[in-house]
Amino acid sequence: MTYFNNDFVKFFKDLEKNNHKEWFDKNRKRYQSSVKDPFYTFVDEMITRINERDPSVQITAKDAVMRINRDIRFSPDKTPYNVHYGAIISSSGRKDKSVPGYFIRFSPKMIGIFGGAHGIDKHQLHKIRSAIKDDLPKFKKLISQKQFVEKYGEIQGEKHKRIPPEFQEAASKEPLIANKQFYYMAELSPKLIVQENLPDILMDYWDAAQNVKDFLTEAMK
Repeated sequence: MTYFNNDFVKFFKDLEKNNHKEWFDKNRKRYQSSVKDPFYTFVDEMITRINERDPSVQITAKDAVMRINRDIRFSPDKTPYNVHYGAIISSSGRKDKSVPGYFIRFSPKMIGIFGGAHGIDKHQLHKIRSAIKDDLPKFKKLISQKQFVEKYGEIQGEKHKRIPPEFQEAASKEPLIANKQFYYMAELSPKLIVQENLPDILMDYWDAAQNVKDFLTEAMK
């Protein structure tokens, strides 16, 4: 089944050149038929497939899909609309970005795939560091798995220059303990958006990271 046609990407290319309310209002029906409706259908299909691997994911597309309207309150860029469409598929969906899950973003430039623990607070960070410290061999094995490395490369995130003394010895063996976040990402060609096997492709990326995601999820409990 093909979820999207070529107008999905074209809509965002046009929006980038005409990022204002007047243009969007004139193209609202096009947005609904070429972007919103097929994306919601696609995300529901992804949720169904992911639920088979992770029963805690019991949300719907309505809980996962991000708004196309930008939050411009504190941004110097006052264009009102995002020129991409995204969804957070996890047990909490978009309402809690700290929950390790699966964030997908479609744009004319790429399909972006993101996962891991990003918007975490200091208590969640402490728990993750403790879990890594308590089982360094397991963590190293998970992030070195062939599938994970081939799909995502490595764990990313900003680092603290100083970390609590209790983690310093472990950090000398695993520098990722100094991270403020523990996320991974991949970029795919936007040409894949119109392919019939798009869900299969994205599920390969989910499967490649599931063990790492599960480790982070358990650590944060």
